[in-house]
Amino acid sequence: MLKLDSVNAAYGDIQVLWDISFEAKAGEIVSIVGANGAGKTTTVRTISGLVHPFRGRIIFDGEEISRMEPNEVLSRGIAHVPEGRQLFSDMTVLENLELGAFSKEAKVQFAQNLRKMYCMFPRLEERQKQAAGTLSGGEQQMLAVARGLMSIPKCIMFDEPSLGLAPNLVENILGIVRQISSEGITVILVEQEVRKALKISHRGYVLENGRIVASGTSAELMSDSQIKKAYLGM
Repeated sequence: MLKLDSVNAAYGDIQVLWDISFEAKAGEIVSIVGANGAGKTTTVRTISGLVHPFRGRIIFDGEEISRMEPNEVLSRGIAHVPEGRQLFSDMTVLENLELGAFSKEAKVQFAQNLRKMYCMFPRLEERQKQAAGTLSGGEQQMLAVARGLMSIPKCIMFDEPSLGLAPNLVENILGIVRQISSEGITVILVEQEVRKALKISHRGYVLENGRIVASGTSAELMSDSQIKKAYLGM
């Protein structure tokens, strides 16, 4: 489904990613974990086209997307729920969801998909005419997730979805991630709650200074004492 092959990326003259290689299969939850500044956010930004790799390839669904712009990547079926939500705060909940239905297919299925989002996040239906900026932190995160899903993605990437949320809301969001995966959608999860992220993931990759330093099934990473101490803060 998604494969990175020796991807290198930089911001100007500063290289951030070094030979990143990993893959995620259809319906898998793959976690990318590591300390702040390890390159996790840059990795998902590179997949979504916000950063272009200067070397290496990104393959999605059999097609190379390495040099595509974000709108082209989205049209291929990759949605990105960014860190900090990045909603249109002055627009209503419904208007934000409408903007998520980017592709022709999503526009055709808008009403059906909107009903699905409201069933998944009932609070959003209650708040549909309310400005996104007036929602609570948890409600804003629900809206960010729902907006991503409105594009009917084959793969969705979450960058720190639990950031700033109360523990019960974190469990709610991660439960939604599991549900998304069960529907056959590939999930790339960047998450500060390492144990919780690995608990719901099939596999994980550990980044340090822009390089993958460990990988394996979630069970393997969770059981390796050296990896837990050195990289996972456990």
